[in-house]
Amino acid sequence: MLAGCKEPKASSADAPVADVDVVTVERKPVKQWDEFNGRISAIDTVQIRPRVTGYVERVAFKEGDEVRKGDLLIAIDPRRYQAALDSAQARLERAKASLSMTQLQDRRAQTLVQNNAMSKENADTRRANYLQSQADVRDAVAAVALAKLDLEFTQVRSPINGRASRAQLTLGNLAVADQTVLTSVVSQDPMYVYFDPDEHSYLRYREQARASKDGHATLTVRVGLANDRGFPHTGEVDFTDNQMDASTGTIRLRARLSNSTHLFTPGLFARVSLSNNEENGTILIDDKAVLTDQDRKFVYVLVEGDKAERRDITVGRINGGLRVVESGLEPGDKVIVNGQQRIYFSGAPVRPSEVAMKTSQN
Repeated sequence: MLAGCKEPKASSADAPVADVDVVTVERKPVKQWDEFNGRISAIDTVQIRPRVTGYVERVAFKEGDEVRKGDLLIAIDPRRYQAALDSAQARLERAKASLSMTQLQDRRAQTLVQNNAMSKENADTRRANYLQSQADVRDAVAAVALAKLDLEFTQVRSPINGRASRAQLTLGNLAVADQTVLTSVVSQDPMYVYFDPDEHSYLRYREQARASKDGHATLTVRVGLANDRGFPHTGEVDFTDNQMDASTGTIRLRARLSNSTHLFTPGLFARVSLSNNEENGTILIDDKAVLTDQDRKFVYVLVEGDKAERRDITVGRINGGLRVVESGLEPGDKVIVNGQQRIYFSGAPVRPSEVAMKTSQN
């Protein structure tokens, strides 16, 4: 009879003993940080438009420089508006003179009526003329106020503190009221960063906020620019949009950042790391201990008899250089972090050396 061709099963007695490093798993309080892409934005952005029509007489600011609220930016030829103000003031003086005359006529009329020296109809006419003169004076006063405003508007000033862009119109060009863009000013400090967390992250943070003592968890962000290592800048979330974007599965959040050094410029790309400031007990392991078997993640755990046992795990994000383990491990488990390549099957004998867990930086 022919013997069947069967491969002998590997046994722990025949397998070579692998030298491995192990660490003891602990549950540690850590902040979980999620990373998203964002954009820096100014809090205030103003397009400077003239309120009156006229020709540019002077550009009073240096392009790209910082300006203060009330600083003169553009001067429009004021002569026609000065003339309009002078005319309005003259009409006001005329209205006041007419008011004085009709007031005297009304007083005389009232005396003559009492002495039966004037008809009631003529007296009523003089009273109406007096009241009309009062209205004419009020109208002239309003016309003077409007003329003063138009004259004031020939001096185009910055409505905010910030940084000016380039001048869109130069000397001698026509600026049309409420249409022509003369320049723009953006505020500098503080700044906003807008970013879009995914639906799962948003739901997790909202659930944690509801579970907090006051029902509201402050979300802290760390921000890094394209040339930064890590996330050297910090801020706090001050706005969450009122609906999810169904097409992308994200929701818009905004954080406020200090910009006292004027490092941030509107439009810059930013890497945003988000946390809710609560420290949760989490198991962390060195990411090199995690092995992959098709779509599964697993580690080798040291068990009784100095044997390596395979343990399937569910992993989370990287936190401070260490991998978050959501399930599959318990505190006190000894995970093999070095020498796994010499372990060929679950239950293989090993020669363990215990090492310290790599320190994570939150």
